[in-house]
Amino acid sequence: MVTVLSLWLPILLSAVLVFLASSVFHMLLGHHAGDYAALPDEDGVGAALRSAAVGPGDYVIPHAPTAAAMRSPEYVAKMERGPVAIVTVRPTGPTDMGAMLAAWFVFLLVVSVLSGYMASRGAGPAGDFGDVFRFATTTAFAVYGLGGWTESIWFGRKWSTTIKNTVDGLVYAAITGAVFGWLWP
Repeated sequence: MVTVLSLWLPILLSAVLVFLASSVFHMLLGHHAGDYAALPDEDGVGAALRSAAVGPGDYVIPHAPTAAAMRSPEYVAKMERGPVAIVTVRPTGPTDMGAMLAAWFVFLLVVSVLSGYMASRGAGPAGDFGDVFRFATTTAFAVYGLGGWTESIWFGRKWSTTIKNTVDGLVYAAITGAVFGWLWP
């Protein structure tokens, strides 16, 4: 039997390599540079949000608290008039990149643990590179590559951003699968 504990090296190494790959994708290649656009009259919109005392959280406009409210003439008119938006407001102040990168690395470790677990159950102790690669890669891709699709389906995120993230996820998953296949006990 292959235990998750016996997979500590591929778990750690795959998380480190995916962390490095994601750094290259986001800092050097620049293919995510157009994922977000500036709002027209950014200063005016910012002032309006400040004057409304909008705190950190997720908001939608127009807002209808129930399905019945979504059918009201007032809500329908607001939807037709626009804007229709989903807004995430983060805490005021500088971005704490250290905390965000640490959380990202913990997430990568969790995905690697799950990938190793699935490979250990699917490929078993006698698994060859191909079997281990297939199970670990598929598991990692389900998380890295497909998780963002709900953002486009339900919340209107640009499909171009989702597709770029999906391609990134495929690379991350292949790295994960290759490391597990290479270092399988």
